[in-house]
Amino acid sequence: MTEAVSSGGTPPRPPGPDLRASDADRERVSEILRDALAEGRLDMEEFEERLEATYKARTYGELTPITRDLPTSPLPAVNLRKEPVADGSWASRITGGEGSSTWGVAVMAGFQRKGRWTVPRRFTGFAFMGGGEIDLREANFADREVEINCVAIMGGIEVIVPPGVEVVVRGLGIMGGFDERAHDVPDDPDAPRVIVTGLALMGGVEVYRKLPRADRQRLRAERKQEKLDRKESMRELHEGFREDVQDAHRRLLDGHRDLMRDRHDRRDRRDRYDD
Repeated sequence: MTEAVSSGGTPPRPPGPDLRASDADRERVSEILRDALAEGRLDMEEFEERLEATYKARTYGELTPITRDLPTSPLPAVNLRKEPVADGSWASRITGGEGSSTWGVAVMAGFQRKGRWTVPRRFTGFAFMGGGEIDLREANFADREVEINCVAIMGGIEVIVPPGVEVVVRGLGIMGGFDERAHDVPDDPDAPRVIVTGLALMGGVEVYRKLPRADRQRLRAERKQEKLDRKESMRELHEGFREDVQDAHRRLLDGHRDLMRDRHDRRDRRDRYDD
């Protein structure tokens, strides 16, 4: 039976804990960590600690515990409600139907609309000596064009949209203002159009463009990995320089040893000739 197995080839065995890990192994672990960060399984501090441990790991035994409590492949989504499948595209986020919220009011207080909510065709926000936040970065849209009517009286309302969304500001400011922050990202033709209208009386309405939280975390993770890659490159460069210096020193010692040996041989020959 043993001979039969040997002739057919030994089945591959999982790597032992003492086997040295390759750069590809460390990259696979870092991919799992980035996925876990994007899915909310790890916070940024845990991600940074594990990613640093990944690039310091030298063996499989050091790599294995880093992802022991994380899934190594995408898990199927489980949802008890029948909803449109979201693939991250703008087409999947324009859902039609009614909005999940059509108004927000803040009187000497505040209101928020943020997260995974559906923006109706017309939303009205009112702030009197208070503040409101209307965040569209994770939102779905009832139509390709939505209107957000803001009334701010001695208060303020912020409208936050993701990059790529076309924004048209048509509000009126009386001893107040409607402001839109400049942006460098061109509008996406597939993205919805947001029209901001209303009145700012001794108050203000401001439109910001910000990346969604997952994108910000992804960029931070990429910058963290680039920093670790630079540190690893500097370490390898330093080790290579140290090895070059050691080789040069070794060659110098060898040359000095050969020179001394030649001098010793010449002196022995001279002494034998004199005798």
